[in-house]
Amino acid sequence: MTEKTSWLSRLTAGLSRSSDKLGGNLSGLFGAVPFGTTTLEPARLEAIEEALIASDLGPALAARIVAELGSGQYARGIDEVGVRAVVAAEIAKVLAPVAKPLEVIAFPRPQVILVVGVNGSGKTTTIAKLAHLFAEQDYSVMLAAGDTFRAAAIAQLKIWGARAGVPVISGEQGADAAGLAFTALDAARAAGSDVLIIDTAGRLQNKSGLMDELAKIKRVLRKSMPAAPHDVVLVLDATTGQNALNQIEVFRDVAGVTGLVMTKLDGTARGGVLVAAAEKFGLPIHAVGVGEGIDDLRPFDATVFAKALAGG
Repeated sequence: MTEKTSWLSRLTAGLSRSSDKLGGNLSGLFGAVPFGTTTLEPARLEAIEEALIASDLGPALAARIVAELGSGQYARGIDEVGVRAVVAAEIAKVLAPVAKPLEVIAFPRPQVILVVGVNGSGKTTTIAKLAHLFAEQDYSVMLAAGDTFRAAAIAQLKIWGARAGVPVISGEQGADAAGLAFTALDAARAAGSDVLIIDTAGRLQNKSGLMDELAKIKRVLRKSMPAAPHDVVLVLDATTGQNALNQIEVFRDVAGVTGLVMTKLDGTARGGVLVAAAEKFGLPIHAVGVGEGIDDLRPFDATVFAKALAGG
């Protein structure tokens, strides 16, 4: 089995709960119909729309899918498999424009990636997994433990950095995060690193304080490298469902988010929220994660994700 095939299998398995939820919401609409095929009269189309919204796909996409199903080409009827195929195709249309893996294009180096997200979202482990992805592409990576508010976050990043085989710049708990980011940028330059990934605090309950800290980090970085940070990546926990949309809105305004990574898709039936996020915000989706291992985060593929989610 190739590495790519292995990842596709893991993604499909990881999204099985979300796919099963969508299937469960749809199957009741077809189960009593002979041979599973039915004409799509207005009442049934409305029920399908409700089922899609209940699967976290969002009302806008649900309405477009139902409009497609209500078009003349399905006048003779359609079965559940056919509906899933239409759902997969419409999901892919939404996701394809935002499927953009992180690319190391900064010159001069390093590419500075600021990672944000609420505490508990999987932010620290995602940083190490991104480092592993870059290292697989023969890029040299350095990490910075910029969540100086929590000693546990510093210790965790050191552990994961060791697993990924990349150096970690850290300070004491309570140290100035912007100062640490500046030190890390100097260290990355001196080491000739291609990528510097900086962890940040996730105290969303104190938005003004978080905004001030992130703004300070950006100012300090830009004094040394005007283009930095090149990316501001928001890590989302799929298990939070629709709350992820609120997080995107807040961090977009607070931190100037440029792209998304979604984790823990294997721990929830609410993976459809990533589609709703793409529909609402149009931000690039860089990668998705379906496990706890160092290689359980991979670049986002819209077509594969759509088929796995729809069960097509």
